[in-house]
Amino acid sequence: SLQAGADVNCKASTMTLLVFATMQGGYTNFIKFLLKAGADPNIPDDLGRLPIELAALRDCKEEVEMLLPLTTPIPTVPNWSIEGVISHVKNEDKKPMEQRHRERRQRLLKSQADTAFKLKEYKMASECYGLAIDHGESATLYANRSVCKLLLGDGEGSLSDALRCRMLRPDWAKACYRQAAAHMLLKVPSSLPVCPLMTYSIIDTDL
Repeated sequence: SLQAGADVNCKASTMTLLVFATMQGGYTNFIKFLLKAGADPNIPDDLGRLPIELAALRDCKEEVEMLLPLTTPIPTVPNWSIEGVISHVKNEDKKPMEQRHRERRQRLLKSQADTAFKLKEYKMASECYGLAIDHGESATLYANRSVCKLLLGDGEGSLSDALRCRMLRPDWAKACYRQAAAHMLLKVPSSLPVCPLMTYSIIDTDL
């Protein structure tokens, strides 16, 4: 048994007790005990998988149900419910390991870039978005890097990313804002057609 005040999150270890228990199976009561003792269900394993994902992979609804309200919702899981998490994890598990690693790495880099942007570290954010793009193109990543370059005064770079963004999602309003904002910075006439839902400021910095 754990002594009072013991480190249930095993900060000195590469694997938390919660990760171990959900990975192995057969420890449902121990998981319940760990959660009551303050174990953090948002600490992943070395592959970036959370305890709830490991429980879902084993199709253990009871453990997923316990972990669900204590786990920060995963952005890529559209239906944050017991069945939704299990279904998502099973689909992810069908992907090749290399692809899963690449997608997890991309999400991590985007998260770091988003944080840097909020801290107004636009150069760092731009570089992190670039690294994320290296793991797979995305209209959102190009749109976000475009606004970073805009705020750094790099009109050409901002326009280039905005155009790539529009190639991936031609009718996305945010791509239009990015392109128009870059044109404004470059002080060049824009023949940009009006995009649908163009209802707020042309220079929108919301990520």
